[in-house]
Amino acid sequence: MVLQAIKYSRGRLDILDQLRLPHEEVYINIASCQEAWNAIKSMQVRGAPAIAIVAALSIAVPAARALEIENQHIPPDSAVQQIIYDLEYLVTSRPTAVNLSDAATKLKTVVKNFANDPSSEKRTVLQTYIEAAEHMLVDDVQDNERIGKHGAEWIMRNKPRAGREDKVSVITHCNTGSLATAGYGTALGVVRSLQCLGSLHHVFYTETRPYNQGSRLTGYELIHDGIPATLVTDSMAAALLNTRRASDNIAAIVVGADRVAANGDTANKIGTYSLAVLARHHGVKFLVAAPRTTIDMETKTGADIVIEERPEIEMLNIKGPVYLRDESKVDTRLIQEVCVAAKGTRAWNPAFDVTPAELIDGVVTEKGVVEKNEHGVFRWDKVFEEHAVEDVPEVDAPKPLGMAVDGITATEFMATAS
Repeated sequence: MVLQAIKYSRGRLDILDQLRLPHEEVYINIASCQEAWNAIKSMQVRGAPAIAIVAALSIAVPAARALEIENQHIPPDSAVQQIIYDLEYLVTSRPTAVNLSDAATKLKTVVKNFANDPSSEKRTVLQTYIEAAEHMLVDDVQDNERIGKHGAEWIMRNKPRAGREDKVSVITHCNTGSLATAGYGTALGVVRSLQCLGSLHHVFYTETRPYNQGSRLTGYELIHDGIPATLVTDSMAAALLNTRRASDNIAAIVVGADRVAANGDTANKIGTYSLAVLARHHGVKFLVAAPRTTIDMETKTGADIVIEERPEIEMLNIKGPVYLRDESKVDTRLIQEVCVAAKGTRAWNPAFDVTPAELIDGVVTEKGVVEKNEHGVFRWDKVFEEHAVEDVPEVDAPKPLGMAVDGITATEFMATAS
């Protein structure tokens, strides 16, 4: 059973507090836009797809409660203005990830279209918004499963040894699994798909300093799923490739993305750029896994991407439960913060870096893997060619998917929610 970071039923949203992982599974309730903003900013929820979903649903929750109040008159214009204001506010929580702003833009379009459509007078603005946000939750899981399938097949086609019977190893960075999405994952979804195909030998995952998303979150997911894996520090990746690339058949480094510029430059967790350089030097494929909502055609190159800078304290101190050495166990009741730097140390703490397109071999989306053409240019035509307007969520005809929401299938969920 894949970990569930987002639990949602109409009128209620709970998220797994990722600051408490890997030692405790604690869900916190998100009842408002402000609570979602705080959770995203503090990284209780993180991962580009996940924060977009949580942001969208955080407005749907109070909207659903408002609909339950009988005889309450909600002027359509007032509702539209409030939704737009909340969406724009949520985008300020973490500016680098494009998925959040993309979701906000689409949802604003939904409510604006409703407000301008006199034929929709039987449906309220709030109902329309709720259904659109719920579709984003359901569709994200299906997209991730497709990303995993396409990415795994691409790695097996491009692996260094001939013969599909050979298993491969991969390296991954940060956390890109169920905890970073609505379910299954992007780069970690590729890992899961390789495992399902019987094609995975081993996965090496980086610690991902300074927030340790790799050691805390990716390790937690891999152990939970029983996937053979080994943790390495960020600075060990070069030595790993140099000494074990051949023996472990390391075929690819696969990472997620917070924003892909039109030319293919990719912003992702700090440390991604150095892994791409190492991959090129050692002749290993470098694959970016992300839904097409991460591709930002309005941002021409990586130089135009705003990079979030986090507080110095995240580098200078480490916080966690106490390890009782004599008893060989962790005591989650005793939380301590330890300083690991000299007093007076100054730190530079960008949350992301930008990997140049020339170092990226492929970008896998739910539509397939995009590679550079003979001129070294990523062309996104096939990613976006199908139904140019389909990205605005459709609220009248739910798609019959198989994801479980609160123990029922997506089809049942959407039927009962409507």
